[in-house]
Amino acid sequence: MSSRRHCRLLRTPPRWRTRRSPTRRQSWLDSRNSFPACARLVLFSVFVILPTALGVWISLHDYDYTLPEKPWVGLDNYTGLLGGDSPFAAPFWNGMQATAIFTVATVPLLLVLPLVVALAMNVRFRGRNFFRAMYFAPYVLGVAVAVLWRYLLDTNIGLVNHYLEAVGLTSAIPWLTQLPWAWVALVGVTVWWTLGFNTVIYLAALQDISPELYEAAKMDGANAWQRFLHITLPGLRPVLLFVTSVTIIASVNMFAVR
Repeated sequence: MSSRRHCRLLRTPPRWRTRRSPTRRQSWLDSRNSFPACARLVLFSVFVILPTALGVWISLHDYDYTLPEKPWVGLDNYTGLLGGDSPFAAPFWNGMQATAIFTVATVPLLLVLPLVVALAMNVRFRGRNFFRAMYFAPYVLGVAVAVLWRYLLDTNIGLVNHYLEAVGLTSAIPWLTQLPWAWVALVGVTVWWTLGFNTVIYLAALQDISPELYEAAKMDGANAWQRFLHITLPGLRPVLLFVTSVTIIASVNMFAVR
């Protein structure tokens, strides 16, 4: 065997190594890439599909946690709610009405006010990051907001009524016990609490709009309102759809403050 051929054989890896290595590597990459999809499927099944199926199964039975037997009733629970024959029909429809009023009252405010705040926070000024954090801070307080405002709006010892009486505007207002003051308090606290979340989303979307578009519009003589209509709103269209959907869902499920 010549020395040249001997060197070539030494440099050539064995066939089993050249054939198996890419296969192992490819299988490892496939398993790594498929893991997130499998994990999402498992999480979706555990936290969405199974609870939904369990809720449907419970609704088809005369379900009582204190009794061992849970007889099958089929669609009687649904027909009772729709027909008003069930003892739970009145509380159910009252809750649906309250939820609808709450959603109609809060969603427009939570779409417009955060956009106004985001437009103001998008301008460069001293202390801008501090104000951004202050607007978002109430959102992370959670249920503590309900406890805080329950104390502030208390009819007898609440600070809101105390300062209103101090300046001579009005007497004690039953913010938490009588309508329409309860709706005013509930909507106001909810808007104050969740305004920061939508503001952050709007602000991120505003920063993605190219400043060159505004400069070109200014050079063409467009005023601030025209720039808002023809540049800002079209640039925020996908975000507006997302914020609207999220806000409606959150308003329907807002149980912590209510």
